[in-house]
Amino acid sequence: MTSNPPLIPRAKARRRLAVGAVVAALFGQLLAGTAVASSDKTPATGRIAWKACEAPPGQGALGRFECATLKVPVDWKRPGGATFDLALARHLATDPGRRIGSLLINPGGPGGSGVDFALGAPDTFSPELLARFDIVGFDPRGVGRSNPVKCDMDRVTAQDALLYPDSAASFAALRQANRALGESCRDLTGPLADHMDTGSVVRDLDAIRAGLGEQRISYYGVSYGTAIGQQYAERYPHRVRAMTLDSNMDHSLGNRGFQRTETDALESSYGQFADWCARTPSCALHDRDARALFDSLYKRADAGELVLPGDPPRTVTPEDLQTMALGNMYDPAGWFDYAQTLADLDAADPAAARSLRKYGEPVDYPFHSVMCQDYDLDVPSYRTLARLERELNRRAPVTRFSPLGWTVQTGCQNWPAEVTNPQRRLRVDGTPPILMTNSRFDPATPHSWGANAARQIGREAVLLTYDGVGHGDYWLSPCARDAIDTYLTTLKTPRKGTHCPAVWPTATPSAERQPPAGDLVNPLPDLLGPGTYR
Repeated sequence: MTSNPPLIPRAKARRRLAVGAVVAALFGQLLAGTAVASSDKTPATGRIAWKACEAPPGQGALGRFECATLKVPVDWKRPGGATFDLALARHLATDPGRRIGSLLINPGGPGGSGVDFALGAPDTFSPELLARFDIVGFDPRGVGRSNPVKCDMDRVTAQDALLYPDSAASFAALRQANRALGESCRDLTGPLADHMDTGSVVRDLDAIRAGLGEQRISYYGVSYGTAIGQQYAERYPHRVRAMTLDSNMDHSLGNRGFQRTETDALESSYGQFADWCARTPSCALHDRDARALFDSLYKRADAGELVLPGDPPRTVTPEDLQTMALGNMYDPAGWFDYAQTLADLDAADPAAARSLRKYGEPVDYPFHSVMCQDYDLDVPSYRTLARLERELNRRAPVTRFSPLGWTVQTGCQNWPAEVTNPQRRLRVDGTPPILMTNSRFDPATPHSWGANAARQIGREAVLLTYDGVGHGDYWLSPCARDAIDTYLTTLKTPRKGTHCPAVWPTATPSAERQPPAGDLVNPLPDLLGPGTYR
């Protein structure tokens, strides 16, 4: 599925793209690296050939950043076969005399650019982490500069229109559209499209470790980046120095558990927004029941009666409302704007139409190529799907269900690639303590996911709970950020069961807050309105 200025990555104002689309900002020149020859257990590699690359504007002089590429196998079961270049970037430790080593990072997605995450490190991580670590990011296979998965945009658009089927016929059409989209990704990308599972990314990560010449690595992953970290700790427990997993995935859940927990997360997060509005006089909905308003808007949209003025007029759908709610629960800093947008929608104010026009065009995105190889979410019939939808609507009478959980499920029906890394419980043994954090009200990676993943990991796991709303605790909570910084630099964890207090918005958000250069778990990466999903 990713918070104190200037470190906090706050979601930008966005509009909803077709599912599977992501905007990938490209900057910096990545230079050549060395080849990897690998065995199943320990990839053998020469040292990565780093070269200075241009710093992003305003982020330091030339030479603080270095870039490279590393050749890794397309298929780790055939390490002598075809390869591709994995793109890397690092921000060098600002205090070399106190340098601990490399901190490998991943911003989530699937589809977030770790290269951009590293190039944005000065605005993203604390001065202490910047001083003590080389911050190393990589674009995972099929992402950004690492042989990106390319799909037919028309197929992406066709799938997007069918992700909420309402009949057996539309469910059948969705299955055909998913198959066609997946086949177009394979045709336009080549063999890598069928080797996008997280298990393969874990092998790539260990190749980077070897290329760095380090016996053990420190790692920080957020959202989908926690799935990479969890499975790395499982496969290579003795190669971990320290690991922070922020806003955790739970790869053990079946389809129904996945849908229920995602639905509960959005409903409870929106409930926190509604309660905050009720006690905050400057909220545009302070004198109104925000739950009842959402329900009213949803019913009007469902009846086709929520129409905004413009040329042409814009009809707002129920999915628009759910997607906007989901995106705005990522970071409470955007709640003032979100409340005003809901008020404008209710009044059919032209200002709301301007917000809705923040939509963009679909672009290539590897989301389904990863999720549909990591999760078996097959639904046998539309009847089963409709029954599940009714159950979710009863669980969440305000928001109905999570568009994230729903579109992961529907978008993977009849996907052509094999599920090579299906759901299972984690089996981690032999790592140092792993610091795991989750927000109590996280709309994308529910707290129950973090708690369940921690139980699976067992004695190695230390779970810290941030008692607020949002996704990406490092930037939402100074308390969580301090705990993470202390752990990564000293290996000292907080006590198990530690809680950090909620931080609520008290003023219009500052423009200083910078998002990390990556996307978190989210098949709907550019949502409608401010405060979106990462």
